[in-house]
Amino acid sequence: MKKITLLAVLLSVLLLLAGCTGGRTIIVGTQTFTETKILGYMYKYLIEDQSDINVKVKTDLLSTPFIINAMKENEIQMGTVYTGEIYNGWFPVEPTKDPKKTLAQAKQGFNKYHGIMWMDPLGFENTYAFTVRKDVAEKYNLKKISDLQSLAQNMKLGVDTSWLERKNDGYKAFTKTYGLSFGQVYPMEINLVYTAVESKDVDIVLAYSSDPRIKEFNLVTLEDDRKFFPPYLASTIMLNEALKQYPEIERAVKPLQGKIDLDTIRTLNAKVDLEKKDPQAVAEEYLKQQGLLK
Repeated sequence: MKKITLLAVLLSVLLLLAGCTGGRTIIVGTQTFTETKILGYMYKYLIEDQSDINVKVKTDLLSTPFIINAMKENEIQMGTVYTGEIYNGWFPVEPTKDPKKTLAQAKQGFNKYHGIMWMDPLGFENTYAFTVRKDVAEKYNLKKISDLQSLAQNMKLGVDTSWLERKNDGYKAFTKTYGLSFGQVYPMEINLVYTAVESKDVDIVLAYSSDPRIKEFNLVTLEDDRKFFPPYLASTIMLNEALKQYPEIERAVKPLQGKIDLDTIRTLNAKVDLEKKDPQAVAEEYLKQQGLLK
C-alpha cells in the first residue's frame, strides 16, 4: 500500500510538471525597443485573462526580421511588427506609399508566403525619423532631409543596425533617392542613438518616431520631403498554425486594434524609457485604466 501511495504522488508531480512546462502555451517575442515589450505583456495579460492559455514573453530578440524568422521556425508564435516590413524582401510587393495598400499587401503576403496572420493595425505608426540636435538645426537652418545636401559628407550618422541592411527602404536606397551620403556611418542598437547624438558622438541619427526621447532630448525631426519611407503602421501578428490551435487568442487581443494612437504609445514608452518603470507593470496599468483588465 505504501508503494502504491508513493507511485500516485510521483505521478501527480509529473503531471503537475508537465502542465507547467508544456500544455496550452504560446510564446510572444519582442524586439529590443520598448513599445514591443509593453505590447507583448498586454497580449499576455489579455490572453491569460480570457483563456487557460499560458503566455511567455521573450524580450530583446534583436530585430523584426529575427522575430519573423523565429515565427517561421515556430520558436515563437506571436509578436508586433510594422507594415513597412513588406519592403524587406519577404515576398514580391508593388511599391506604394498608400497606408491601406501597404497594409493589404502585408496581410496577403505574410499569409500566403509565410503562414502568418497580420491583424488590423493597433492605431499608431512608428516610422524612421532623421533627427538632429536643436543647435545643429538652427546653425544650418535644417528643416527637411534635402537640406543636408551640402552637409552630409561632413556629418557622422548613428543608425539602427538593421536599417543599413534593408534593401528597399534602407541606407543604399536612401542615398539614391536623396542623392546624398554621410561621411561616417555608425551602426548601433536603436536605444543608443539618442544618447549618441545628445553627447555629440554623432551629428545626426535615425530615430523611431514614437520614441519619447526625441522630445526629452530636444531633438529636431527633419521632414522626409521626398517621401522615401513607407507607412509603418503597427500590428499584431500570429502564426496561423498557432491560431488554429488557439482561436480564442484573436478575440482576446482584438480590443487593442485601433485603440493605441501615437500620443498613447509615446506616453507608455516614456514611462519605461524616461521614468524607468517596468514594461510589464506599464502594460498592466494601461489595461486596467482602459477597463480591459480587472
